[in-house]
Amino acid sequence: MINITSSRRAKRQGLELNIAPLIDMVFILLIFFLVTTSFVRETGIDVQRPTANTAVSKEKATILIAISDDDRIYIEGRMIDVRAIRVHVERALAENPEGSVVIVADRGSRTGTAVEVMDACRQAGAQDVALAAGTPSGSSM
Repeated sequence: MINITSSRRAKRQGLELNIAPLIDMVFILLIFFLVTTSFVRETGIDVQRPTANTAVSKEKATILIAISDDDRIYIEGRMIDVRAIRVHVERALAENPEGSVVIVADRGSRTGTAVEVMDACRQAGAQDVALAAGTPSGSSM
């Protein structure tokens, strides 16, 4: 007579699910998506940029400095004092010596604040400092 319980046990032991290749594939996909993702740097605040007919797009902006309409200065979403700009820019340039600075000033901010920020960036050693502006058609830099 055939022993049914022993044959069932043998079948269950032979059906093992190996998920190691599945985990390997998931990790490879994760690494692929992390490598191919482009990270967009944001200023951290909503700024109404002034428009300019001669505005051109700048591809690689390492440091974004925002100036709000009430002349507050933001780097990476944190409000900072104008005296701290130099330290932040020096640190960013130490990480990427070929980096550039883009100042995103609100159209309601004072020109003097933008000049102070530009001056602090130049004192920190930034060679490429630009002001962000939008084009009249609506696209912005």
